[in-house]
Amino acid sequence: MKKIFSILLCSCMAIGMMAQEAEAPKESPWKFSGVVGLNAAATGMWDWAAGGNNNINGVASGKLRLLYSENNMSWETNLDMEYGLTWIDQEFDAIQKSSDKLNLNTKFGWEFHKAWYLTVSAGFQSQFDRGYSYGGTAAYDDLISAFLAPSYTDISVGIDWKPNDIFSVYLSPVAGRITSVYVSDKMQNAFNDLVDANLGDQSAPEAYLLANGGVDQVLKEKYGVWDYTTEGDGMTTKTYDRNVRAELGLSFKGSINYTYKDLKVITTLGLFTPYMWDKTEIYKDADGVLCANIGDSFDRARFTDFVGYSDNNRRFGNFDVDWDTSISYQFFNCLQVSLTTSLKYYNGVMIDRTVTAADGTTSTVSAERVQFKGVIGLGIGYSF
Repeated sequence: MKKIFSILLCSCMAIGMMAQEAEAPKESPWKFSGVVGLNAAATGMWDWAAGGNNNINGVASGKLRLLYSENNMSWETNLDMEYGLTWIDQEFDAIQKSSDKLNLNTKFGWEFHKAWYLTVSAGFQSQFDRGYSYGGTAAYDDLISAFLAPSYTDISVGIDWKPNDIFSVYLSPVAGRITSVYVSDKMQNAFNDLVDANLGDQSAPEAYLLANGGVDQVLKEKYGVWDYTTEGDGMTTKTYDRNVRAELGLSFKGSINYTYKDLKVITTLGLFTPYMWDKTEIYKDADGVLCANIGDSFDRARFTDFVGYSDNNRRFGNFDVDWDTSISYQFFNCLQVSLTTSLKYYNGVMIDRTVTAADGTTSTVSAERVQFKGVIGLGIGYSF
């Protein structure tokens, strides 16, 4: 009897252990992480001798990451969003956009060797809302951006090295970039209505846009979505017929996504250079007529002002740079302090700067420049 009881007991224990092993949950191939936050600040002044304005600033942000990894397959998607508004106690331009970012990236890879993946990648960059060059006066604020104006769409095939879930490096010799400047019919019609209402009044704010071809052409000029058309004799015309610029080139991307307790660090670096090279010089005369410096027919006596190169500086070796960093620390479960930075440099994107000469006169100089933005915030946040 004791032997039978012992056998039954051992059998039950064995079955129980097998059941526990069978019921042990399998680790999910999906991992979802991110950080979201809402930062706000307010400044109030009363009889402040140093000057300034009362203001309120708020920024909402979110950085989300979805990672799938099973067998030899890996799929990673990152969404980076940010939008901020500022209220300033002043008569004009009281509400201003302080930040605006929409970045979506995804890549799917097949592991052909340990930590090495053959990868297809796609990305999209733009902004949610219109942006203006606020002057704080009654004068017209130049429109400098809108949704899809500009936007950058990247599609590429390459090799991705991912030794772990924290770090990755991606290189693609076959990368396509589409730069878009799309102005909706609604926006263009609104501009046309303003022009019609003020037609003939050269002091009206809309006169600037009318003289420069309208909203569509102003934005295409700013972000380099145009073409030079050159005839056999060198006479050149600048055309704005298309809404996109498509390029094939070389792409490099590196990223770090690191979490230690309540500290989260996310940084991504993206580089792109197109496979093209055309340094044909473009000149203009006193009447603004353009001509390419080709052949012996070029009239150097007439065309004296150098405009630029026909490829708008979009050539192999000149890199577009996107570098975004976010550092956040969460405490008391709901409060968060964060630092976010963005550094950009795009060939062909011209940024105006006012230059003062020795005699006191000022002029506006347009050139390619390093763009940088940094935001330090304290507010409500959550990391997961």
